[in-house]
Order: sequence, then C-alpha cells, then structure tokens
Amino acid sequence: MLQEILSFQLLGNPLWNYLLVFFIFVVGIFAIRTVLRGLVLRTLAGWFSKLSGIPGNTPIQLVERYLIPLLYLALIYVCLSSLNLATVLRQTLDILATVVGTYLGINLLSASVEYALRIYLMRKKGDATTEQSLLLLSPLIRVVFTLIGILFLLENLGFDVAALVASLGIGGIAIALAAQGVLQDLFAYISILMDRPFEIGDFIILGDFMGSVEYIGIKTTRLRSLGGEQIVMANTDITGSRIRNYKRMQRRRVVFGFGVVYETPPEKLQAIPTLVRQIIEAEPNAQFDRAHFAAYGDFSLNYEVVYYVLSPDYNLYMDVQERINLALKRTFQEQGIEFAYPTQLLYLSSKQQGALTNLS
Repeated sequence: MLQEILSFQLLGNPLWNYLLVFFIFVVGIFAIRTVLRGLVLRTLAGWFSKLSGIPGNTPIQLVERYLIPLLYLALIYVCLSSLNLATVLRQTLDILATVVGTYLGINLLSASVEYALRIYLMRKKGDATTEQSLLLLSPLIRVVFTLIGILFLLENLGFDVAALVASLGIGGIAIALAAQGVLQDLFAYISILMDRPFEIGDFIILGDFMGSVEYIGIKTTRLRSLGGEQIVMANTDITGSRIRNYKRMQRRRVVFGFGVVYETPPEKLQAIPTLVRQIIEAEPNAQFDRAHFAAYGDFSLNYEVVYYVLSPDYNLYMDVQERINLALKRTFQEQGIEFAYPTQLLYLSSKQQGALTNLS
C-alpha cells in the first residue's frame, strides 16, 4: 500500500521523488540559515572585528547580499533538476539559473576585489588619495567583471564566443591603437596608485615643475604651483620622471656658509665653530651637525656649517635660519669678528702716491 502511494505518478514524477526533493530542500535551507548564517558569519564577524582599520561588517554584507542568495539559487536548481521536467521547463530553468547566477557571481567577485583593494590601500595609508582612488577604480572593476560575466553568459547560452571575439578583432585593434595613449595613462595611474610616490597635498618637484598635488586622475594629475596656476600633467610623463617629494621629508638638512676677514686672529678663527654650535643648539627646532673653517677665499676665510631642522616645514626652516643669522651677527659684533665682503687693496708706487698727494 505504502509502496503504491510512493510510486504514484504526478506530473511525470513519482511521489517519493517529490518527497526526496522536499527533504533535500529543507536540509539545505537549514544548513544555509543555521550553519552558514549562525556559525560561520558569527565567526567571521568576530575575526574581522579584531582587524584594526578594516570595516568589520563589509565581508558579512558580501556574504549575506550575494553568497547566500547564490547558495539558495544553487539549492533550488539542484532540487528542480532532480525532477523529470518537460524540455521547455528545463531549458527555461537552465537559462534563469545561468542569468541569475552570473549576475550574483559578478557582483560577488567585483565587490570582493573592491574590498581587497580597500584593505590594501587603507593599510598603506588611508587618506583623501585612497578615497579618490577607490571612487575612480570601482566603476572600472565593475566594468571588467561585467564584460567577463557577459562572455561567460553567452558561452553558457550556446553562443560561439570565440567567433564573436574574432569578428571584433580588427575593430578591437583599431580601438586599441586609437586609445593607446589613454591606456598608457591608465596603467600609469594604476602604477601611481599602487606605488604611492605621492599623495594629495604633497609638495613635489617633477623636472622643471613644482607644486602641491591637488588631484590624481585616471589620465592626468594636477598640481597647484607656488605662483597659483594649475599644472596638468599626463600620468605617463609622471611615471617616467624623477620625483622629489618634500612632504615625505622627516627633517631638513641645511648647509650654509659665511666668511670673515683675513685680519681675524687665529684664536678667534678657532673659536668660531664653538660659537656657531652654541647658537644652533640654542634653537629648539634645530640639531647641530658640524661647523668648520673650510677654505681660503679670494677676500675671506670661509666657514661651512651643517645642521638639521627637525621638521619638513619650509616656513619653520626659514624662521630658524633667520634667528641663527641674527644671533651670528650679534655674537660676532660682541667678539669683534668682522664678516668679509668683496674688497680690493690697491698698492701704489711712491710716484703714484706723490701724484695723488699733490692732486689732493
């Protein structure tokens, strides 16, 4: 009796087959909702919360928004595929599953890549450059994965993708040649983004140009010069140039010199480095390195001084140098030491001296 009931045919399938499908569906729903959502997601949430600087809910949102619906779709497809369906229904089921699965898969992969890129950039340094880079790269990532998904979808729907790509080959070559400069700038932008030689707000020198970085785009980077004008440079020109980034300077090395007159006594010449050292060490933002009597000049005895300003700020450096110069002037006046400046001594013969005396 039970066997006859289980063997009863309904829409081309025995009753026991429907019961088996129902059992598989219930077990699958239980596994997804209880094991995945209850155990796995809770574990992931606790693990990501321990990582500093990374949003803890983003991976959970990816799983709930894309992976769980994808698992539900796979469960429904497996259950319905185990039934004996009409050809039209089976084809419709295959097409719907392929389209929906491709859509969910594309979104899951693109969102995962965006999140991984965010982790990489945030761990290097999270700033305005990072946010701008993410805003520019996110649409590009979505476009790439969308194109891959469309090709995958066409292949699974029975289209000859290889022939389609081959037919577009000549046009693709023409487009690639036309967009060669744009693609070079794009790859240069990606190189700047990953290597981070500078960021928004940094003061840099590129060849003959200098200024603060205002914008880093896919094709160009814009600087604001000291004169106020905006300098727009192609990214390929930047990656091929030597970059001097003054924002990365931790301290500024300063070398300056001065000269004293030849009539200065040797004992005072020997005392000058000590006087300079005392002046620089009195500055809280300066670190003395050395001071030496360096050379005999045409009209002066030349000294060379090296010290460090403990900040990259240019204005602070100029303030420190100004105070050092004023302190040197006061100290040398007190010690009777004269700064040298270009002078000439004229030696006259006795006849010339006599003529000059008569003239006067």
